[in-house]
Amino acid sequence: MEKLRWNPKWGSLVGLLAVGFFLVFFFVGASSQKTPVRKILRSTNHRELNKSLRVQLLTKEPRREVIIDNGIVQVTLSSPDGFVTGIKYHGIDNVLENKNEDDNRGYWDVVWYEPGKGGGINIDKLKCTDFRVITVNEDQVEVSFTRKWNIKLRGSQAPLNVDKRFIVRRGSSGFYYYAILEREEGWPDVDMDQIRIVFKLQQDMFHVMAIKDGSQRTMPMMEDRESGQPLAYPEAVLLTNPINQQLRGEVDDKYQYSLENKDNRVHGWMTTDDTPVGFWMITPSDEFRSGGPIKQDLTSHVGPTVLNMFTSTHYGGKDINTEYRNGEAWKKVLGPSFVYLNSGSSTDDNLALWEDAKNQMFIQVKSWPYNFIKSEDFPKHYQRGSVFGQLKVHDRYMNKTLMGADSAYVGLAAPGDVGSFQIETKGYQFWTKANKKGYFSITNVREGNYSLYAWVPGVIGDFKYKYNVTVTPGSRINLEVMVYEPPRNGPTLWEIGIPDRSAAEFFIPDAYPTLMNHLYTSNPDKFRQYGLWERYTDLYRNEDLKYTIGVSDYTRDWFFAQVTRNIGNKTYEATTWQIIFKLKNWKNTGNYKLQLALAAATQSDVQVRFNNANTADSSLFSTGLIGKDNAIARHGIHGLYKLYSIDVPSDQLQRGSNILYLTQSRHIGPFQGVMYDYIRLEGPPGT
Repeated sequence: MEKLRWNPKWGSLVGLLAVGFFLVFFFVGASSQKTPVRKILRSTNHRELNKSLRVQLLTKEPRREVIIDNGIVQVTLSSPDGFVTGIKYHGIDNVLENKNEDDNRGYWDVVWYEPGKGGGINIDKLKCTDFRVITVNEDQVEVSFTRKWNIKLRGSQAPLNVDKRFIVRRGSSGFYYYAILEREEGWPDVDMDQIRIVFKLQQDMFHVMAIKDGSQRTMPMMEDRESGQPLAYPEAVLLTNPINQQLRGEVDDKYQYSLENKDNRVHGWMTTDDTPVGFWMITPSDEFRSGGPIKQDLTSHVGPTVLNMFTSTHYGGKDINTEYRNGEAWKKVLGPSFVYLNSGSSTDDNLALWEDAKNQMFIQVKSWPYNFIKSEDFPKHYQRGSVFGQLKVHDRYMNKTLMGADSAYVGLAAPGDVGSFQIETKGYQFWTKANKKGYFSITNVREGNYSLYAWVPGVIGDFKYKYNVTVTPGSRINLEVMVYEPPRNGPTLWEIGIPDRSAAEFFIPDAYPTLMNHLYTSNPDKFRQYGLWERYTDLYRNEDLKYTIGVSDYTRDWFFAQVTRNIGNKTYEATTWQIIFKLKNWKNTGNYKLQLALAAATQSDVQVRFNNANTADSSLFSTGLIGKDNAIARHGIHGLYKLYSIDVPSDQLQRGSNILYLTQSRHIGPFQGVMYDYIRLEGPPGT
């Protein structure tokens, strides 16, 4: 693979700094002018002084452009809007789609609306009004595009102050970007469902997409979707006559390419030329993303489109939208992230570009937090703190002694209730994974007041530390030993599944041969296939699932989602699953306990009955209407985690054979249903 290095010959440093000082002064003055600059300004090209870095402001009516260039990558931005209109690299004048308008190539956007106003959802592309150069020196150029909000703009713009930043650095094959978004006290109520950045690449060049190891493929074109057959869910399209006929009969759906935050470090696209080029989105930290480490979101998809999702309601619905009420003030730095470009020789294949992109990702992760960011809102390493300790689990029915919280996810997020981190979207989150003994270390934490949350694979429920944790610059906070006591009533009588917040261990059917995405035919993520919810009706056409404890195997006999049954004519009916079990030592005193953990729920109501199949009778327990995560339709295998610890009076059971009935009673359409994470029946205490 071609090594992307630049070895500039530096001239007089004093002269360069003088030029830089003059340039900053000049640009700040130019950006504050009320009338457009009408002449072409000389750039800080100065090839004799520095062959790597330059910043250039051009005016060619009716448009103005800012160009930042390090000799490897040249980025063109509209001024003062702050849209990325061009990226020049490796002989390609623009890797972005030239046919698109300036605000539809590389842009931020926010999906927002004012609650209670009765209007529709708005999309604000954060078009700015002012430009300035933050810094220019022998190592980097950083530029800023800003806008200020005021009450006169109400209804036309999201109520946000915006500062969009772009950086090129010497010898770097790419550029960095971040945004500082702010609400001032007293501003109107607003809901923001989504914040992201988008890059749309040349359609005729980029054809191969990669999102993780084992998940790279030649993708369809946008016109293939437009000519295809829309399916039951809007984003899903059957490719009926694609340009690449090898894709004929496949399904394309952008949600098939979702990843969890913890795994979403690098993704992107590659060309198929003799000398291939790659365009990669590298996100070295999750601190500015919402919902915690297993929150799922979009990555790359047909377009060719590359995304970085910072907040969204995907896989959670309105439960995880961002609401601002009563004039609440807010400020957050989203990013920085890195757009990386690489290229190969004629002997290299796409896998080589992918491996190189992964290597670059590791470099960026190791460099976090970046020390070259010029905003005071982004703290350096020495301005951050760390929190460490050990988490143990006390469950006397699993082990009489304390157990190390093996591989526990431990994190700091805004103070809240137990488990509230998964619906928290406004603040920063910092997560790590404990070792086998439960030791953990959370580093590079921003100054602030946090709750410490955790959960342990193999153990039900959520842990929250009893005190808030206040992090100050340079602090090292040792929480020593913390003990999590998971919900427990008595000994385990039987269990189904693995308590890991996912339904992936259950039976996932093969996709319909006519509705496949061949990326997932031999992929562990086969749950990403389209239409699996309809397979339930095929397998259980006349009666619902029955599972016998001690006989059935949940990997073969427990369908991954309890969905509705299609009975034809766009009509669906509720389903009732049975768990058949025996109690040899039934006692008529004391309560039993049913631990019911859900991995996902969409507009569902799960009703629990023992030894009573009549759904017309009142149930022992009902969740009520729950869930908006849409994980079934969007191939997610999990959404928001919910745990119900249900008291089961002994008179509900009997010695010998028993049946637990689980009814999902809502049945308006095909996507209502739940995914179970884990089910356990416990005996009375002391048994």
